[in-house]
Amino acid sequence: MTASISVAGLSRRYRGQLALDNVSFDIEPRSITGLLGRNGAGKTTLLRILAGAEFPSAGGVTVLGASPLKSDALLHRMVFVREDQRYPGYGLPGGFKVWHALRAASWFYPDWDAGLAEAMVADFGLPPGRAVKGLSRGMRSALGIVIGLAARAEVTLFDEPYAGLDPVARQLFYDRLLADYAEHPRTVLLSTHLIDEVAGLLERVVVIDSGRVVLDAAADEIRGAATSVSGPAIAVGEFTAGRTVWNRRRIASQETAVVAGALDDTDRARAAALRLHLEPLTMQQVVVQASSRLQTHAVEGTRA
Repeated sequence: MTASISVAGLSRRYRGQLALDNVSFDIEPRSITGLLGRNGAGKTTLLRILAGAEFPSAGGVTVLGASPLKSDALLHRMVFVREDQRYPGYGLPGGFKVWHALRAASWFYPDWDAGLAEAMVADFGLPPGRAVKGLSRGMRSALGIVIGLAARAEVTLFDEPYAGLDPVARQLFYDRLLADYAEHPRTVLLSTHLIDEVAGLLERVVVIDSGRVVLDAAADEIRGAATSVSGPAIAVGEFTAGRTVWNRRRIASQETAVVAGALDDTDRARAAALRLHLEPLTMQQVVVQASSRLQTHAVEGTRA
């Protein structure tokens, strides 16, 4: 199957600072992928390159088989919603209004769904006649989400699109995204640091830290990727012997270790016999562990 998005050896440097460092991955068509990582990890830079808004320093990307920098037709098949989404400010009477933004988007995207846009405007309580510049931060985010979903573009890129939205409004976004994706599958790449909030939406996860891919796996694999084992230090040491351990913390005679890999019934029975407490890591905890391991290796490499 041909990838909807293909990233190969991608690097981006700004005045000596490496924002992306030899990033490579593919995203299959009709999938929802989470682009996860801390603020400043390189997620926005990557999305801007995918959208053709920025040049790579090395390597390259293709979206739907074409270069975003060389295909004007591709722009109508892809929508990019940013956290700091901007809208025209030219001299329309009363300013550029919400309904102007929606009308312009309907002209640009051939698969635009006006009914979905109208329903979401009502859901978010957006005032169609208000100037965009007069909207609150949350309402501007809601407007971007409406355009991103109603465009029904083959490739949809969301870069932290929910700035200023409260938890109820964010959940509305997640519910609308999942429902519309079920009826109209497309390739969705969602950048976020609210990892556990979106975990149930994701089919695949790409984690970036310090400009590098530190994890690229199916979401189901990540959900069972690691377990926290805690209890008496001697028992924890016995249970973890021969296993891959990502992290250990010890306080007096008690220890907690993060064990990589899935545990089976035999492992759980042994842990019970050793009076150990097992707790699967959430997706966010796995991402934190993956990022922490990269930082630890970087420090160790510097010391060496």
